[in-house]
Amino acid sequence: YIMDIKKYAQEIFDIEIEELKKVRDRIGKEIEKTAKIIMECNGKVVITGIGKSGIIGKKIASTLASTGTLAVFMNAAEGLHGDLGMVHSKDVVIAISNSGNSGEVISIIPSIKKIGAKLIAMTGNKNSKLAVEA
Repeated sequence: YIMDIKKYAQEIFDIEIEELKKVRDRIGKEIEKTAKIIMECNGKVVITGIGKSGIIGKKIASTLASTGTLAVFMNAAEGLHGDLGMVHSKDVVIAISNSGNSGEVISIIPSIKKIGAKLIAMTGNKNSKLAVEA
């Protein structure tokens, strides 16, 4: 029984390793532009998303903050109800949505643009509304 658990755990790691290789192979030139925008940010980095994308966003914001980057997470739904007040013109907003069409995320884009913050899309769909707007 214990050996089955060990084997199962190793199989999970093998799957994760293969998925990470796929992500590595999909990295494009966009990452250079994104890194430059973040490094040149004179405000803070605001990560936003909803659901699982929001959970990932919280982790990214936490990691950025631990490296000395001023970063916060804003739940996209809460952004619709007042939290957009934390976003300023010198900020960079990274909006995360796997589909790129999450209603809450899409709904805050006009306000982010009106504020004048830079918008970066993190999506699995380069033809999505989020990707096109960013």
